[in-house]
Amino acid sequence: MRVVVSGVNPTDWKARQGSGSGALAAPQVPNQDGAGIVDAVGDGVTGLAVGDRVWVWDAAFGRPDGTAQEFVVLPEFQVVALPTGASFDLGAALGIPAMTAHRALTTLDGGPERLAPGALAGRTVLVAGGAGAVGHAAIQLAAWAGATVVTTVSSPEKAELARRAGADHVVNYRTEDAAARIREIAPDGVNLIVEVAPAANAELIGAVVGQAATVAIYATDGGDTVSLPIRHYFLPNTRFQFLSTYTTSRDGKANAIQALTDAIVAGALTVGEDGGLPVIRFPFEQTAAAHDAVAAGAVGKVLIDVAEV
Repeated sequence: MRVVVSGVNPTDWKARQGSGSGALAAPQVPNQDGAGIVDAVGDGVTGLAVGDRVWVWDAAFGRPDGTAQEFVVLPEFQVVALPTGASFDLGAALGIPAMTAHRALTTLDGGPERLAPGALAGRTVLVAGGAGAVGHAAIQLAAWAGATVVTTVSSPEKAELARRAGADHVVNYRTEDAAARIREIAPDGVNLIVEVAPAANAELIGAVVGQAATVAIYATDGGDTVSLPIRHYFLPNTRFQFLSTYTTSRDGKANAIQALTDAIVAGALTVGEDGGLPVIRFPFEQTAAAHDAVAAGAVGKVLIDVAEV
């Protein structure tokens, strides 16, 4: 693939520093996600052709070649056609965030293996940190699948982004009693929590989980260790599901790819200011600065322009 836009995620700068999932010894071209144009195909490739617009995922996982370069060679399964009208920016913003969100939203006991309209109807989903890239994708996918979506944020600016993403209810945990507000919205508790900061949110989790709820934990923001009152979770049959998109099963990834494609076609998965995820651009020669921006907590999706189209 000729890379047009490369996406930057927290795991990219962490892997570059030798920590996090998929860390490899130097030399290493960083960045897992990206979008571009098929430049050549190998023997046996049947689903793609030269000139196709595509997005890729896990480019640098287990191999030294990520998307922060002009060309990248990947197995056919990791190269996905961009639907007509979808931008390279959207394609480069999918990958880790959107596939993580899909995995989190399909961890419910008795829930769907693949998201689709109505798949989460009647469920209440709490997305912790709704202004982040994973949180943004989770809001949009859960709303598309028919859930009532509640999200927590830390500022009025982030609240506005979460509303634009499609959240039904936005709770500012710095200015409101988050547990009381969420219980007001969902008196019987929430069915699923997409959790970015389990250590920081442990008390809130215990206060808002409903019967047979799942807490899908995909990150360690706010601390690497969490303490839980075990007996508290027996009667509600709470499930704590730790997850990593890198090691999700092949079937799980295939389900995510199809669901993301369907959501894009439906106009339910977007990026940009209007869609609640501002794009922050860097030229190719400032790749290091792009990584620094993500490490510093940039609000929005950091993208690197690798080539002009």
